[in-house]
Amino acid sequence: MSVLPALPVEPAGAALPSRQGLAEAEVLDRRESGSGEVVLRRRGEHCEVIVNGCFLMDTVDGRSERLLVAAALDGLAAVERPSVLIGGLGVGFSLAHAAAEPRWGRIAVVEREAAIIDWHRTGPLGAFSAGALDDPRVEVLHTDLVAYLAQDGERYDALCLDIDNGPDWTVGAENDRLYGPSGLARAAARLNSGGVLAVWSAQPSAAFERALRAAGFTDVRTEEIPVERGVPDVVHLARRA
Repeated sequence: MSVLPALPVEPAGAALPSRQGLAEAEVLDRRESGSGEVVLRRRGEHCEVIVNGCFLMDTVDGRSERLLVAAALDGLAAVERPSVLIGGLGVGFSLAHAAAEPRWGRIAVVEREAAIIDWHRTGPLGAFSAGALDDPRVEVLHTDLVAYLAQDGERYDALCLDIDNGPDWTVGAENDRLYGPSGLARAAARLNSGGVLAVWSAQPSAAFERALRAAGFTDVRTEEIPVERGVPDVVHLARRA
């Protein structure tokens, strides 16, 4: 059994992007969806997404979202043209990073918010996904990730999941299902043998590492990415046996 390789991260003293000094927020669009109100705002050169009044993501710093995809690919060195499912289009950093890498074969991305897909196709977020939606390898699936994983369907070599704020702090209570035993079992069922699960989180979670091992995953480890607010973003990594 191969072990997932360790990736370098920024040193503790590295200069980090800062949100201080950004302009007041300008609302660009506001939509109602099945999960509530979704708002796109601009602050200076950056965009941010607010769901039901809670900050969810912005375009200030995409290093951890890019690491989510890079770490998964590095764990698949023996696989030719691996396939990946990205859970959450978000502001597009993960998808853009995947599309910029010719080693990936099929690239599927699941996004349940029609507004976010629209903002990438015809709105300001298209600048951050960098035309990735037009890549012939890319398919955008407008559906809920938990529901998608629960279906019998295609298996992937990697699942890169960036849903809500991660396992321990979800804005939408329905997203808790993704990180529990049933959600992890469904994720494992959608991975090929030896496939990599990469999960973004806004904070480290020893409990989630234990949950991954309890679900039968191996090579469980966590990569930390320093951020301006102090608590590091992390990517949890594991392999299906």
